[in-house]
Amino acid sequence: MAKRAGSADLPLHGGRVPRWLGERMTRLGTVMVEAIVLEYGRDELLRRLAHPFWFQSFGAVMGMDWHSSGITTSVLGALKRGLAPKAGELGLHVCGGRGKHSRATPAELAAVGERVGLDGAALARASRLVAKVDSAAVQDGFELYLHGFVVTDEGRWVVVQQGMNGERRQARRYHWLSEGLTSFVDQPHAAIEGRGQGTIVNLADRRAEASRRGQLALLGDLGPQGIVRELSRLEPDAAPAAAGPQPLLPHLVLPDRHEVRAGDVVARRLHGALAAAAEQGPRDFAELLLVPGIGRRTVRSLALVAEVLHGAPCRFSDPARFSLAHGGKDRQPFPVPTAVYDRTIRVLKSAVANARLGRDEELGALKRLDDQARRLERSATGPSLEAFVAGERRRSHDYGGRSVFGWEPAPERAAGQISEPVPR
Repeated sequence: MAKRAGSADLPLHGGRVPRWLGERMTRLGTVMVEAIVLEYGRDELLRRLAHPFWFQSFGAVMGMDWHSSGITTSVLGALKRGLAPKAGELGLHVCGGRGKHSRATPAELAAVGERVGLDGAALARASRLVAKVDSAAVQDGFELYLHGFVVTDEGRWVVVQQGMNGERRQARRYHWLSEGLTSFVDQPHAAIEGRGQGTIVNLADRRAEASRRGQLALLGDLGPQGIVRELSRLEPDAAPAAAGPQPLLPHLVLPDRHEVRAGDVVARRLHGALAAAAEQGPRDFAELLLVPGIGRRTVRSLALVAEVLHGAPCRFSDPARFSLAHGGKDRQPFPVPTAVYDRTIRVLKSAVANARLGRDEELGALKRLDDQARRLERSATGPSLEAFVAGERRRSHDYGGRSVFGWEPAPERAAGQISEPVPR
């Protein structure tokens, strides 16, 4: 039986991802997926996509707004664009999307089944059932508008779909995982994300089996008109029986505010990554990866990317921390350092390409960087979050800082002052 992994609140945000960021998200997301599949396999990738905390951290390290519902749309879109040319090589297929793309999911799945020898009709049926459960069987006040279906060549799959409540300006994301799934109507979710909105009618709960049977019996015995007559006889103020206690789940609360604050980040984890980059990074990476121009700032980003690649589930309780790798498009916590972002992509592409040829030293170096950060965080100290972000903003122009507001201007220099080069 699949298990719920947790829940979270997602503020509903509009707007679009600018092309300059969307293209980078596609390249970075694709190469990170390749690294995960090479290191851990396709099934592990599906498990991670079904984990709401990891999914949010994945979007944040790609430069999307760390707390926004837009992470769901942009991450799935980036993976669909980036993985499509590599579907045969990786054995991964991303279907669906937002709006009209969501409605095209069954046809896309049927086409995938025909190409790779899967039962496309069964996959399409699973897609429809998942959408029906989250739109009809779970009546929580959110209307579905996005449905993403990722399936492997073996027929295992994960679904990430999202609904919105326009009045409350909230979004709720639902995660499904085929692994261990034996029923679509007995607690099938891997995770549900969203703020509690009062009483929820959840007919997909195991405890609702008697209710489901009763509804079918009523429909058979009375017919639709008979059910309407019975409902009219009910007292308008009759209260339903109290529901049993809901299972306790990890709950991630994502605030409406844009800025990242100290309470959003586990400081010791940040300090461990900074210390690993300072002690091990530049020398090791410049010699091992042979990528020119790699400096401490790029290795700091790589340390956070490496954690997304290798970290245990408990490491993702503070997704805001991963926005400190490549900032955010709305200039929060700081503008996207495009020069650093591009170097990060080049390092990862080099590591994956060589690993495919049997030379895994570069991917191993990323793993060692993550291991070093885990060791150092026990004792490392470092700047406060406010000081760290302020430093990033001061150097943003040198890092190619960019946001939806444009390029970051050069800071004003005192007369005759010569600026030191900033290692990237």
